[in-house]
Amino acid sequence: MTINREQLVQELETNLPHFTGTESYTNLRYPWLRSRFLLTDGTKYLAETANAFWLMDSIASHQTNHKVAAEPFQVWKLAVDEKRQAVLTCADGNETVLVHQEIPYTDFPLSEIALYAEQSDYLDGRVVMLTSEY
Repeated sequence: MTINREQLVQELETNLPHFTGTESYTNLRYPWLRSRFLLTDGTKYLAETANAFWLMDSIASHQTNHKVAAEPFQVWKLAVDEKRQAVLTCADGNETVLVHQEIPYTDFPLSEIALYAEQSDYLDGRVVMLTSEY
């Protein structure tokens, strides 16, 4: 069964707010990172449903930026315009922008999404979560 973009948007908008915690973490392995890069149940669902593992890859790749990596709490925002162009930004918890990446084309279905990435000493890595999972 093929799902169209509007159905996908509706599915994501309906289901994403229901993720309010996580039961397990998915470790994405990146050879350039020295610590674990973990997705919560909600971000794994987002990546799988919206075919957005590229978004997680992008967040992980920016962890090599010393300014980004030094920030224990990161706010990642993806904004997609009507031409399917996007901007990905990372800010600290005080809205200071650390990274600004222009994306010439994306098929990401939502017009915007915000994710948090927090350093966890307990889990020995960076945990990416939906804002509802914080």
